[in-house]
Amino acid sequence: MFRNLVDHPWVLVILVVLLIALFGSKRLPDAARGLGRSMRIFKSEVKEMKNDGKDEAKTSPTAAAKDSEPTALEAKLAAEEAEHKANEHQTRAS
Repeated sequence: MFRNLVDHPWVLVILVVLLIALFGSKRLPDAARGLGRSMRIFKSEVKEMKNDGKDEAKTSPTAAAKDSEPTALEAKLAAEEAEHKANEHQTRAS
């Protein structure tokens, strides 16, 4: 199937013209950009999954305890949630 594209380059030209006619010249760059971003994300996730197995074998108990501590963002979110619940409780009591 792909041999025809290499043997007859005019088939590729016709295919490109059909794609431009169907999707328009505006949508094709956006679609290609979106596909590129998706591929980049996919590759980084696959790389992350490969590294997860290696990192788990190397972690020590102290590193695992350090990971379980909340980050600054998590602590801020928890404080905001507690404040929101307190305000909600006060409005119900009034």
